Amino acid sequence: MTDTPLWQTPIPALDQNHLAQARQRQDGLTKPPGSLGRLEQLAITLCAQQACERPSLERVRIAVFAADHGVCAERVSAFPQAVTGQMIANFVAGGAAISVMARHLGAELEVINLGTATPPPTSQGVVDERIAAGTANLARGPAMSHAQLQAALAAGDRAAGRAAEGGAQLLIGGEMGIGNTTSAAAVACALLAEPAERLAGRGTGLGDDGLRHKIQVLETALARHGESREPLTVLASLGGFEIAALAGFLLGGAARRLPILVDGFIVSVAALAAVRMQPDLLAWLHFGHQSAEPGHARVLRALQAQPLLDLGMRLGEGSGAAVAVSLLRAACALHNGMASFAEAGVSESHPAAGDAP
Repeated sequence: MTDTPLWQTPIPALDQNHLAQARQRQDGLTKPPGSLGRLEQLAITLCAQQACERPSLERVRIAVFAADHGVCAERVSAFPQAVTGQMIANFVAGGAAISVMARHLGAELEVINLGTATPPPTSQGVVDERIAAGTANLARGPAMSHAQLQAALAAGDRAAGRAAEGGAQLLIGGEMGIGNTTSAAAVACALLAEPAERLAGRGTGLGDDGLRHKIQVLETALARHGESREPLTVLASLGGFEIAALAGFLLGGAARRLPILVDGFIVSVAALAAVRMQPDLLAWLHFGHQSAEPGHARVLRALQAQPLLDLGMRLGEGSGAAVAVSLLRAACALHNGMASFAEAGVSESHPAAGDAP
């Protein structure tokens, strides 16, 4: 027996036998090859991830990680920190966007509190993983200690473990934390060696002056941090508890052979850090949408990711990924339900046929 958390264990490879079988099935369905576009590859990848001939995504698990950020002392958000705790209560009460989407999808929603500056109005229905009352101010010093980073990663891994034990077939990670676009931008800048002005966005709705100030705060934090690109060092120096927990959640989910649908900017930054830790994680990730946050496109390019949707969303919570679940389910339905040429009695195309009528 080993006490090593699963987020630290090697990521398993996709099932190559089921990958080949799924490709063969797609080639034999009653359609021109490739005519369903990316839906075909989605189904093929899901077969390999789930090691099955007929993929299914009926049981979806959404985990929303919430925490506060000390960098809010620098006035980088249009909302007060009390909103983080208030939104935790809104999640469990069913009034938030991700709560509505979870009901719409028939998905399980779990809310994990990693530490808020103001206690949530309720703790009922909330998983208590409190580390501290938010991170330290990343503009003035490290956001968290090594021990706090390990605690956040482990909390994410435990959430993935609970999802696996509950029979989940697909994971979605979401986040809530006033100030966390600043933290995510700082992490992305450090990992990608990009200047703050290229990746900083308006977050909760900053005006032009607020955005300029946010960039200045990020520049201060990056100058303090130095040039380290090592992901654990970057997360501890510039990250948030929920961002680190998401990295642990992604790694822990893949270690348990669970497909993962990645949300917007903040979750993608967590994915970038996690992929830098274990590159094989990338094979288990699907990307739900491209956020309106300007840094998200750059992070997606670094991950060589093609998002399924581009709807101008920037809410977070896992909401963009939740909207994309219907596309993954459609890919499964088409792969599982369409007839083959032989079954339908339909003639296949002739390999020597040209384009002439």
